[in-house]
Amino acid sequence: MRFSTVMTTSIAAALAMYHLYAAGVSPFTALVHRPVHLGLLAVLGFWGVGVRTLAIRDDSEKREYQRLLGRAIAAVLAAAALTASGYMLFQHEDLVRRVGSATVWDIAAGSAAIVVVLELARRTVGWGLVTVAVLALGYGMAGPWLPGLLAHRGYGWVRIVEHLYLGTEGLWGVPLGVSADFVFLFILFGAVLDMAGGGDLLIGLASRVAGRSKGGPAKTAAVASALMGSLSGSAVANVVTTGSLTIPMMKRTGFTSSVAGAIEAAASTGGQLMPPIMGAGAFILATWTNIPYGRVALAAAIPAVMYYVALFAAIHFQAARKGLAPTVLNTDRLRDRLHLLLPLAVIVALLASGRSPMRAAFWGVAAAVIGAYLFPATRLPWGKLSEALHRTTSGAVQVASACAAAGIVVGVASLTGIGLRMSELIVSISGGQLPVALVLTAVGSIILGMGLPTTAAYVVLAALGAPALVELGVPLLPAHLFIFYFGAMSNITPPVSLAAYAAAGIAGAPAMRTALVAVVMAGTGFVIPFVFVYRPALLLTGSIPSILFDVSCTVVGVVALSAGAVGFIGRRIPLLWRTILLAGSVALLLPPVPLRLVGLVGVAIVAARFAAPNEGTTAQTIEQIKGTS
Repeated sequence: MRFSTVMTTSIAAALAMYHLYAAGVSPFTALVHRPVHLGLLAVLGFWGVGVRTLAIRDDSEKREYQRLLGRAIAAVLAAAALTASGYMLFQHEDLVRRVGSATVWDIAAGSAAIVVVLELARRTVGWGLVTVAVLALGYGMAGPWLPGLLAHRGYGWVRIVEHLYLGTEGLWGVPLGVSADFVFLFILFGAVLDMAGGGDLLIGLASRVAGRSKGGPAKTAAVASALMGSLSGSAVANVVTTGSLTIPMMKRTGFTSSVAGAIEAAASTGGQLMPPIMGAGAFILATWTNIPYGRVALAAAIPAVMYYVALFAAIHFQAARKGLAPTVLNTDRLRDRLHLLLPLAVIVALLASGRSPMRAAFWGVAAAVIGAYLFPATRLPWGKLSEALHRTTSGAVQVASACAAAGIVVGVASLTGIGLRMSELIVSISGGQLPVALVLTAVGSIILGMGLPTTAAYVVLAALGAPALVELGVPLLPAHLFIFYFGAMSNITPPVSLAAYAAAGIAGAPAMRTALVAVVMAGTGFVIPFVFVYRPALLLTGSIPSILFDVSCTVVGVVALSAGAVGFIGRRIPLLWRTILLAGSVALLLPPVPLRLVGLVGVAIVAARFAAPNEGTTAQTIEQIKGTS
């Protein structure tokens, strides 16, 4: 076995044991736990785990030279990461006492940590987040020369490094804390469960639930991706894992390549919005806002279900439009793997009982490992366990680097007060009008969230965008869920729609077309946040009758919106009637009750006219069924 493989596997195993010990036996303080987490993951990242690679297309001599040079640079960066993290680990008590009177060594270690984090983020998630972080650092120093609301007193490099490195306001702040406390363990849980066959089990169960209806394989993909996406913490990672199975399945049953890829991208993105875990988003949102985790998960449930109701409707109408017959997967081996549902039940039960996410993740991982090894059908060979560890650290490197880089942005924002200034700017541009401010915040959230993992995107947006909405009267939880939604939806929004591009690669479809179709299929995700800001009953706030009425109107509205987007119910809808249907669906989602009733009438008229299939469509469906049988 190669030395590099032994080294990466050993560090991955050490990281897994360390995080399990910290979660289940004895927790560490923040300034111990977070440097260990980042330092070891940075070593793996610079060694090539979880990073993007570029092909060198020159002669072999130059390729060998660049390979050796790259290894030398990686070794230096890995040593710098260990040094900066180790310095904080062993000196953290003295460092905290020295805030305001840092030594040369403190500033050198802090500067090294910032450089290491920026370079690791560049290698893992690309230039987008690095550019934002570098601009934040520049903003921190250039304050006196900036105009208007952007101006501030300005800070030198030493003061910035002190703020970012010597406390928990920057690099070691809440974003990296969430990565260290929750994300690593949940990625480990998902990797072990998937290696034991949990992914196939979820797909099989989803097929049993949805496979017998029109577009069954696509609905199966949506259910499986919702379940796996809530655990994975990354829409792109979810596309790559579940999409490798679901996209070919959808193509075989008649969906075009771009539609199959778009459905998987939309479904995987929605997994970030699905409680109880929300790709670790529920934990970071609860930590950031000081709202109890249970309240966050419960409030996010109905909007997430609405997202998938709309996606199911879009899939159904798309399948009906093409005359695709129901197809059921072969799920004979489900019984051998049903015990893999127990770890999921353990996590949900512990979270519901009020136990900490760290402890719930610890027992979930323990249950997954025990369940996998107790039954021969799911027993993991050592090679599979090594692969699970590698997949865990690969995902964790990306999340940790992004969260640490996001910590730079958050730290500069807290030092300079840019969050409040951004709020003033949004309020000023919008003229204090909430609808305009919501649109500005939504667009800004999509732009700032492009190319970022959902957790990192949320952290940046929570510091810059949420305060403006709160200032305009939006309650704290809806304001943060609003920006969380749009940060997640940036995964499928062109031009930087990473989840859609990953799905297009698997499907063999044009990337931009796949992204545009994904936006149509997941269009409700861009609408629901506006709805729950104006109708908080969707977040389970208010009386039971008002909640039931609002949910009913929203269900009809999002289904009608999907039908209007696809242009089909039982048969094709002409443009004029399609416009009426879309207008009615939007009216059903607006606050005034009379307007909702008008929208319901419009939707009912269009549905009554076009719900019944014409003879051509019926004949086409019959022929399709004959062909598949």
